[in-house]
Amino acid sequence: MASREEQELLTRVGPGTGMGELLRRYWQPAALGEELPPGGPPLPVRLLGEDLVLFRDEQGRPGLLGLHCSHRGADLSYGRIEDGGLRCLYHGWLYDVQGRCLEQPGEAAGRRSHWGGRDSAPSSNMAAQDVGGSDEPGSPAGAARSFRERIRHTAYPCVEHTGIIFAYLGPGEPPLLPAYEFLSAPDGFWSSSKTFQECNFLQGNEGNLDPAHLSFLHRLAADGSTEDGVRQSLNTRFTCPTIEPEITDFGVRIYAVRPAGPDRTYVRVTNFILPNLSGVAGDREGYSVNWHMPIDDTHHWRYGIRFNRSTPVDPRRRLGADKTSDYWLTRNNANRYLQDRDEMQTQSFSGLGRNFILHDTMATEGEGPVQDRTTEHLGYTDRGLFAARKVLLAAIRDVQAGREPPHVVRNPVDNHFERIVVRNDLVLPASVDWHRFWERADVEIQETRELASRVAE
Repeated sequence: MASREEQELLTRVGPGTGMGELLRRYWQPAALGEELPPGGPPLPVRLLGEDLVLFRDEQGRPGLLGLHCSHRGADLSYGRIEDGGLRCLYHGWLYDVQGRCLEQPGEAAGRRSHWGGRDSAPSSNMAAQDVGGSDEPGSPAGAARSFRERIRHTAYPCVEHTGIIFAYLGPGEPPLLPAYEFLSAPDGFWSSSKTFQECNFLQGNEGNLDPAHLSFLHRLAADGSTEDGVRQSLNTRFTCPTIEPEITDFGVRIYAVRPAGPDRTYVRVTNFILPNLSGVAGDREGYSVNWHMPIDDTHHWRYGIRFNRSTPVDPRRRLGADKTSDYWLTRNNANRYLQDRDEMQTQSFSGLGRNFILHDTMATEGEGPVQDRTTEHLGYTDRGLFAARKVLLAAIRDVQAGREPPHVVRNPVDNHFERIVVRNDLVLPASVDWHRFWERADVEIQETRELASRVAE
């Protein structure tokens, strides 16, 4: 079990908290690109306990600003997108994606436009011309301009990849966005989605690091004649896998090993990737990623990314269960996930259908808004998540000591991650050391990449 201090360090995500400051050292998902269509309205968001607003300027660039105007705190999500930024409705202050205040129409040096229509030929000194004054230092217009230029509204850098808008909410110069394979896939070879989760982000992510629950929570009446059915059968029949975590430069690699017959071994490999994502189900074609982004201490978004190496992803294949237009599960805690007790007798262990995200959501939300780790009793099957907690606590203490945490990428030479390989389809001869699965996985993945290159030509 965790100490009370560790519990607080691992779960609190607001500014100034241990985990909150760690998460802010990395790029994090802020929204799906589809939530912010060109010409669409601003989007209020809450990330890591901060109230913010996302918008696209007229050039399509995403910007992430503090929700409340620096003037008198009005809500910018109701604002107008025009003149190169987001304009507050209360007094017309205008901010660009970098948080610079471009206009203060009520101040002497802020008046560039008339509400009846845009001035036809604005210039950098139009404000002074409008009032017939000078913008020299010491003049009223110059003082107002200095006031405007002193405004630095809260703003965070944004980039967009694989249908997700990422933001850096930390101090100083942003690191490089990691060149993960799943963030580098060409258009058509990825699919992104998200799901609202009513619990702390850590318990959501720890569900990815627990391969033993596959034998129970996700147990289905499987068809053993299919590849998926064979894996399901192996997970069901062998409920006590050998679990071995391996500390890596990016986090933790977790092996779960089950017998697959008298002379074969079934190996499942997942990855915890610092600080809040996991590579889960995968094969030689590609894999899926769950990225758990805190809204605040008691809610988070589970982003799902699926990518393929050689074949396009079917656009109709969205990761997740049935959801509302605002990404909430239709089967949720309020309706007890529409659990079917009759189904439990013949079709599934859980009575929750065949969608694993729904299964996971029921389990992790059921642990409470913030799971109390001071009362848990960890066993052998928890070795993976225990290793991940150790890595996280060490990284938190790095930040507290003024050091850069691991897996923050600043040198382009280091920005490659071939060894984040995720597999749930490896069946090896029992005589083969499964620690050396890389030799097989690397060969297969290279073959798949070469095939994709030939197809592209």
